Amino acid sequence: MIFRQIVHDDLGCASYFVGDEDAGVAAVIDPRFEIDEYLELARYLGVHIEHVLETHNHADHVSGHGRLAEATGAVIHVHRDAGVSYEHEPFDDGFELELGPVRVRAIHTPGHRPEHTSFALIDTARGDEPWAVLTGDTLFVGDIARPDLAIDKREGAQGIFRSLHERLLTLAPDTEVWPGHLGGSLCGGPAMDMKVSSTIGYEARHNALLSVLDEDTFVDRAVSDLPPQPPNFENIVEINRGELMTAGLEVMPLTPRQLEQREKDGALIVDVRTDQQFDEAHIPGSLSNTMLRSGFGTKLAWLADRGQEIVFVGRDDEDGRRAARLALAVGVRNLGGFLSGGMTSWRAESRDVSRIERIGVDELHARGDGVQVVDVREEREWRESHIPGSVHVPYHDIQALPDGIDPQRPVAVICASGQRSAVGASLLQSYGAREVLHVVGGGVGTWERAGYPVER
Repeated sequence: MIFRQIVHDDLGCASYFVGDEDAGVAAVIDPRFEIDEYLELARYLGVHIEHVLETHNHADHVSGHGRLAEATGAVIHVHRDAGVSYEHEPFDDGFELELGPVRVRAIHTPGHRPEHTSFALIDTARGDEPWAVLTGDTLFVGDIARPDLAIDKREGAQGIFRSLHERLLTLAPDTEVWPGHLGGSLCGGPAMDMKVSSTIGYEARHNALLSVLDEDTFVDRAVSDLPPQPPNFENIVEINRGELMTAGLEVMPLTPRQLEQREKDGALIVDVRTDQQFDEAHIPGSLSNTMLRSGFGTKLAWLADRGQEIVFVGRDDEDGRRAARLALAVGVRNLGGFLSGGMTSWRAESRDVSRIERIGVDELHARGDGVQVVDVREEREWRESHIPGSVHVPYHDIQALPDGIDPQRPVAVICASGQRSAVGASLLQSYGAREVLHVVGGGVGTWERAGYPVER
């Protein structure tokens, strides 16, 4: 039996390559948009991809089902409640797909979405019971899926409760759990683990929400602290439900002069280098969103206005092309190109640059009341603890200088680690703050551990 997990590190999405080497056949479950790795794996193992299965209509990334079908002739399978408009074979609960001696059995697990389906894996050469289950966006390692991306959140949570207790938790305790997402994905909660797999028994014992056996209590807890909904999730769902998307997008290199004109015409300039490189020197008005750490696509979807053209600035041309691929994965397609030669070409022409000062937590404390503080973490984090007198605006909600912030006075931007504050600091500078300070090397937790005062 062939079984491989393939992770999209930026989005925390997991897809699966399942098949049988002797039978020469394979299926891909929940493929990402970039399909090269599946094709290379099929060639290496000497199998043919004949099937593509979707656990549901994804809301956080664009599926590669259309590209795989075009490249291989594979049949796409999705639950009949998905309401898709592309050519496919619909299935119902209990459907089984044969891949030689390997069986993929559909277990309808609605809640995250009405059509959501998990897939039990059976290797009949070894036994008739499932040895693993691909839980998609129902059960994660340490957490469950969010219930608010398709229907009313309480109705979604009720569906997840029943899918967990009536379908998944009835599997043998040693059944392996392979989820559709790892920690960092927007489709789950803060307890999601970066661990790639678990077992039904372990999750039943140690996943906090699975110990809640009363449905009403479970629903209350599942909906009590949901993160904000991604801004483009409905658009991504419609892309994934619509006609098959097979084409990528060619992005063009731009000279500094062309980039300058694009910016005058209203394009959003996104610098994908490290936050340290951005702080040292960047194109005036550009925003910092490094692609060298996970979450680039998620942040980009928050920053990009629908219809606004985006231009990337990296270290070199490959940075620009890679950023474009990550943008396509979250359905952002209005791309105007990238700065040819990277930031070096801009500086080679002695063009103006802006800078942002970097300070540590101890220096922020030492500056005292002379510095305004903007906390760009999420609401849940802010409630747990924050710096007295700080202004709270999650980075993705900054659309102007926050109320109460004097653009003529120094303003420090802080988060938990220095990553979201990099985005926030660039936003405040672009909206006219004269002296922006980027808090690095830690955040509010570092402040609290140093013994400095916090409010709750």
